[in-house]
Amino acid sequence: MQSHTNHYRGYAISPSAHRLADGSFSSNLVLRAADADDEASTYEFYSLEYFGSKKAALRYSSRWAREWIDNRG
Repeated sequence: MQSHTNHYRGYAISPSAHRLADGSFSSNLVLRAADADDEASTYEFYSLEYFGSKKAALRYSSRWAREWIDNRG
């Protein structure tokens, strides 16, 4: 599993992707409020969608994170 962390509107965004047995990639995500250290400020999302490449899965996770933050603040 590979992870890349970036920041957006006060959140640390850590998208990740892992290969499944069928060769597809699951897009996953961890969001953490940048100014908080407690677990209540951490959100984990698994298997948001499935893709044929790791790059596509990571892109989707990053885009999904920004949309989630924009909709929920």
